Amino acid sequence: MIRIRHADETPHEASEINVTPFIDVMLVLLVIFMVTAPLTTVNVPVDLPSSTEKPAPRPDNPVFLTIRADHSLALGEDHVTAETLPATLDAATHTNKDERIFLRADKTVDYATLMQIMDQLHAAGYLRVALVTQQGQEEGQESASVPIQAPPP
Repeated sequence: MIRIRHADETPHEASEINVTPFIDVMLVLLVIFMVTAPLTTVNVPVDLPSSTEKPAPRPDNPVFLTIRADHSLALGEDHVTAETLPATLDAATHTNKDERIFLRADKTVDYATLMQIMDQLHAAGYLRVALVTQQGQEEGQESASVPIQAPPP
């Protein structure tokens, strides 16, 4: 007896990929990322400003207030004290409270001293204060001063 085989009777091998383990792994990773994502962000709400403006041009007669390393003050080239600062600024700006004051400070001056001087400027009515920095300077190189306007109080 001869048996004829038909193509239907041969056992077929499953050639599909079993994706169930892949889906399980993906779901576990999804849960891990959903739990850890809020932990990696900062929770302090801040409305960050953006600016595309170029630095303001330097005025003809800028008023520079300098805080030296020994915490003494100089308006331009003249030595001033904290008590005479408002009167000296009024004389230098011709009582123009809208004139920008360029504040320079030695890098060794502590933050508290800088803020005391800025508070004195604000109390005297000078609200336009620009902090002067040296941009892109490395040790031993000279660079131009670039004013950075301080935010209003």
